[in-house]
Amino acid sequence: MGSDEDLAARVRAALSRVGAVREVKMFGGVGFMLNGNLLTAASKRGLLLRVGKDRQSDALALPGARPMVMRGRTMEGYIYVDPPAPSDQALRKWLQLAAGFVKTLPRKPAGSKPKRTKGKRK
Repeated sequence: MGSDEDLAARVRAALSRVGAVREVKMFGGVGFMLNGNLLTAASKRGLLLRVGKDRQSDALALPGARPMVMRGRTMEGYIYVDPPAPSDQALRKWLQLAAGFVKTLPRKPAGSKPKRTKGKRK
């Protein structure tokens, strides 16, 4: 089992009591959706967490955390925790931080996709 698969298995186990979690392939790994919203993703790049804009600076102050950057743009409200994967205790704390934010978001129906605006992508 690769390190990203091991991380996904550890995340899966840690989220067993969180609620209705669904897995989706994304970001080159496995994304874990809570109530239809991205909670976390595990990949070879590390652990992606959705912490929200208000908690992002606090999360980035913790060891191993870095901003999520996509196509040269920092994604507000998301952070990565660098590999190697955090200890089980640290993993649970990271997931609690993300779950605390994601549980405040409105539930999305299964299979829903975000609305895209018309126009060119930058």
